[in-house]
Amino acid sequence: MKKVAVIMGSDSDWPVVQGACRQLDEFKIPYEAHILSAHRTPAAAAEFAKSARANGFGVLICAAGMAAHLAGAFAGNTTLPVIGIPMNGGAMDGLDALLSTVQMPSGIPVATMAINGAKNAAVLAAQILSVSDAVLAARLDQAREKMAEQIAEKEARLQAELAG
Repeated sequence: MKKVAVIMGSDSDWPVVQGACRQLDEFKIPYEAHILSAHRTPAAAAEFAKSARANGFGVLICAAGMAAHLAGAFAGNTTLPVIGIPMNGGAMDGLDALLSTVQMPSGIPVATMAINGAKNAAVLAAQILSVSDAVLAARLDQAREKMAEQIAEKEARLQAELAG
């Protein structure tokens, strides 16, 4: 199975990004987590992105706030799928990060999650990898079934409360 790279622009992103790592663990997807900056370590970030495919990665998840150029910088240096997680914070509470992550030039896409959407980033990474991995596809199906069961249980509790 291909690995997922989970890249943060700062260690302050880690509390949110851990949600992506926990989700990858649940799906039994190998990953590496790193702190690289599009602005403070641009050469290292570019080299990581350029060599990611050769190093066994299948998807890159990049989390950054404020200027949030990390996902775009990675996307500009690889043809692997890049998923951006705009992080909350700064003067605009994450809206600036969302806009700079989602507004990519034609031909250099970044799949952009909601602000602090780490878990969905991991789910999307799993879906991308599952295209060529039937075992992972089955794990995704099981996760969906579990979510449906949880909703059915909540609905039953609500109806019991309303009837009671």
